[in-house]
Amino acid sequence: MKNTSLLPALALAATLAACASTPAGPRAEAKLAPTAGNAANGLVSFSQDGDKLRVSAEISGLTPGPHGFHVHDKGDCSAPDATSAGGHFNPGGKAHGSPEQPEHHAGDLPQLVADAAGVARFTIDSDALSIGGGAANIVGRSVVVHAAADDFKSQPAGNSGARIACGVIVSK
Repeated sequence: MKNTSLLPALALAATLAACASTPAGPRAEAKLAPTAGNAANGLVSFSQDGDKLRVSAEISGLTPGPHGFHVHDKGDCSAPDATSAGGHFNPGGKAHGSPEQPEHHAGDLPQLVADAAGVARFTIDSDALSIGGGAANIVGRSVVVHAAADDFKSQPAGNSGARIACGVIVSK
């Protein structure tokens, strides 16, 4: 005869462990679609955990190597070249730069680096972006992937080339 008295306790423990590893705060996502003549696509997920926003992405259809990756000001990817997304999200009015330096747009993210198969996987925690309110709120904005690497110096956008994928950030 099986002892099933421990099953409810084990199920509860497993559920609590799963919840402990998942941020309980607001979530959002952007489904990236290619701009005209490009093939890049993927999903960018955002999850708020206290004052940090976890940004996770998996994007395919890229050329191997680094690509500029930014949150843009407008949640509009309707133009064939995604120029409708506007410039980088910059609520603090700062110069463009590396997110590893104090002076940068809130929407400046680290490079996406695609492998030989054209796939980039990315996860960072940002204290410059948030979900749900305030000047740093990203919901209703867009995420853009660029054709080339961001030099993190050229103003106003890092000389990262054409916009090859765009997706509007929506609450989840």
